[in-house]
Amino acid sequence: MKSTLRIATRQSPLALWQAHYVKDQLKKIHPACVFELVPLITEADRQPSVPLADIGGKGLFVKELENALLDGHADIAVHSIKDMTVDLTEGLILQAICNREDPRDVFLSADHKTILDLPAGAIIGTSSLRRQCQLKALRPDLQTKPLRGNVGTRLDKLKRGEFSAIILAAAGLKRLGKTEYISSYLEIEEWLPAVGQGAIGIECRADDMLTMELIYHIDHPETHACISAERAMNKQLGGSCWAPIAGYATITNTQLTLKGLVGSLDGKQIIHSSATGNNPEETGLTVAKDLLAQGAAKLLAKQ
Repeated sequence: MKSTLRIATRQSPLALWQAHYVKDQLKKIHPACVFELVPLITEADRQPSVPLADIGGKGLFVKELENALLDGHADIAVHSIKDMTVDLTEGLILQAICNREDPRDVFLSADHKTILDLPAGAIIGTSSLRRQCQLKALRPDLQTKPLRGNVGTRLDKLKRGEFSAIILAAAGLKRLGKTEYISSYLEIEEWLPAVGQGAIGIECRADDMLTMELIYHIDHPETHACISAERAMNKQLGGSCWAPIAGYATITNTQLTLKGLVGSLDGKQIIHSSATGNNPEETGLTVAKDLLAQGAAKLLAKQ
């Protein structure tokens, strides 16, 4: 058993919350171990005003953390699963995934309760192409403008009136105790979240058996299976973590059901598919292949 475990994390309030959550869960199981946070600034954090698609996508949220693992400066890295690329860096493994928080997106506005309440031409803050395509499908008359920064920064921009409304992940607001800003929840039945949304992943070196054994105990098997299905679908689609792709899996009576979506940015074309099975990866591939058969590749090529 290791006597010390170093935890790489981004320095945003939400990332630090997640790192402390993982630390506390591990401490309960391994009270004799010393846990140290290794806060890092990622390339995406250094350029908070630049669209992610212009600087390499959400993978830039995890690159520095993975480098810290590979060069031995950290033993594990804590990530938001939805920020992780579909292919893991060679030599690393996604060993544990914690119990998922609320996966839904939420609508926030000072003056309006829902998206349907917004006046024509209202400006919505979001940098997510997935959110943009579903928003345009629902309200093609609305405008979208890029919105980046940590949760606090985004809320401040809404308060200053830079946007009529913004769309965020419920999980982040709940973890930071900021649910009072939520005007309404976007239900899964009508609005699919990002692949992996609401889930925290723990990555480590694939050859570090002691660490793998230590963190395995906080893995949540049901969440891990659902995330595996979602990521398998995304990988088969060749999707990046900022593409207009959505996916969400659930398990009922040992049966896994995955819903997937690919859309155009103007919301005029949205393709849906779903499948149920016992094998997460196979179920993910089934949904992806059906989406591709319906023309998903052409839609993604236009982004």
